[in-house]
Amino acid sequence: MKFNKIDLNNWKRKEIFNHYLNQHTTFSITTEIDISVLYQNLKQKKYKFYPAFIFLVTSVVNSNTAFRTGYSRDGDLGFWDKLDPLYTIFDRASETFSGIWTTGTNDFKKFYDSYLEDVGIYNGSGKLFPKTPIPENTFSISIIPWTSFTGFNLNINNNSKYLLPIITAGKFINKGNSIYLPLSLQVHHSVCDGYHAGLFMNSVQDLADRSDGWLI
Repeated sequence: MKFNKIDLNNWKRKEIFNHYLNQHTTFSITTEIDISVLYQNLKQKKYKFYPAFIFLVTSVVNSNTAFRTGYSRDGDLGFWDKLDPLYTIFDRASETFSGIWTTGTNDFKKFYDSYLEDVGIYNGSGKLFPKTPIPENTFSISIIPWTSFTGFNLNINNNSKYLLPIITAGKFINKGNSIYLPLSLQVHHSVCDGYHAGLFMNSVQDLADRSDGWLI
């Protein structure tokens, strides 16, 4: 996947980037996403929720370069043309999890089938990262289906230059006739502002509401 280097000296975000990178400033935001329409569409088409959620979030991440900006393994600053999801799967027998990745695509059914194949192969492996090598262009998604939350924060203290978003979802919340999903987004302030966080959440909600158009 192509990595596009950023010329920092001529980048419009240079001052903001340097300021928050030097401060090691990250922030997280949590929102309840109304997934009532998405849930009903999935139920009607007999699809699992988690792969649909991963597909949806991956689509949003790839819609804006702010969410795809980071450092390459060579230490260059830039953005990838496309990111693939690196997501957690739970092994009930051992009560541990693994992180695996599936190549992203704009075709939901193709991604869904690839997800099922990957989970079938690697779940229960006993390894943290059983599917290797992990591509450089991946971002992290996880779900905590055992509890809901109103806030979530993940601290990465050994890598001050990790700039890509981290997305975490929680247990469904039923309110009247609606179903909500607690969704947390963690970003590095050097590449993402409150504007981008709001754009992310609004885009997730929009795609959930329009899920009948991509759940084919």
